[in-house]
Amino acid sequence: MKYSLIIPVYNRPNEVDELLQSLLDQRFKDFEVIVVEDGSSVPCTAVIEKYARLLPVRYFTKPNSGPGQTRNYGAERSNGEYLIVLDSDCILPPGYLEAVEEELNRETADAFGGPDRAHESFSDVQKAINYAMTSFFTTGGIRGGKKKMDKFYPRSFNMGIKADVYRALGGFSKMRFGEDIDFSIRIFKGGYRCRLFPGAWVWHKRRTDLKKFFKQVHNSGIARINLYKKYPESLKLVHMLPAVFTVGVMLVLLASLACPWSLLLLAAFALIILLDATVQNKSLKIGIISVAAAFIQLTGYGTGFLRAWWKRCVLGKDEFSAFEKNFYK
Repeated sequence: MKYSLIIPVYNRPNEVDELLQSLLDQRFKDFEVIVVEDGSSVPCTAVIEKYARLLPVRYFTKPNSGPGQTRNYGAERSNGEYLIVLDSDCILPPGYLEAVEEELNRETADAFGGPDRAHESFSDVQKAINYAMTSFFTTGGIRGGKKKMDKFYPRSFNMGIKADVYRALGGFSKMRFGEDIDFSIRIFKGGYRCRLFPGAWVWHKRRTDLKKFFKQVHNSGIARINLYKKYPESLKLVHMLPAVFTVGVMLVLLASLACPWSLLLLAAFALIILLDATVQNKSLKIGIISVAAAFIQLTGYGTGFLRAWWKRCVLGKDEFSAFEKNFYK
């Protein structure tokens, strides 16, 4: 078996249905699918039965422990030479595995990952969130884009790794947030070769509303400080920019009480996002929503980063997460 596709899931049978449907259309066929239910109250049993005769899919259930440990559970039961970890809210284009195979045949890699995109069927909010998470103006292009302010670290929504390397590193840590970056850091520290496969992209639905999106990025900001405490050298300038932006927004809002013209700074940034997102998505409506999504992405991450910095670096408290009880929501 060449590839084992590992999919952790929690109460999202509809997403798994869409993902498995996309796997039927893969042009490269040498793969197995391992779906692991992480203590769900709404299981995927009926969905798995639907595809049991159409795909080489295996289905496991276990008590809830978070996505990292659930991926490890699936990896322990896999047979592939390479493991590919996917989020349940992803859909694969027909040439995904073919692109992975071509890249590995061209130049070997111990680990790899690919970018994500928004499918035309996604809602306007999902497309706006996708823009906020992939734009150079918001994330510095560190999620797989061609313009990057930091080297490429595979993310768990679209991450591949040799099975023997996965096991040598012990899989994902017990971190609830940032566990994929923690794993990528250990890949580099282990001296393994990691590459971006631009052609191995996925359609990624992400969160379905802006409130859930805020929770996601806020926890990402917290995770960045938790990662810094484990690996001080991992903190780069690009990771601090959302915090700088957040403080800047606060200062501009305060300054506007005395000088309303200072709000032009925020208006200028909003205009850049509006124009860029509108052009990319060919939709003014998505451009407008993208402005809100961009501010949420930056200030959500920034406030999480600052909150964790204060608690962990200033007050010296232990690792924590803000929304751990609502991890999947």
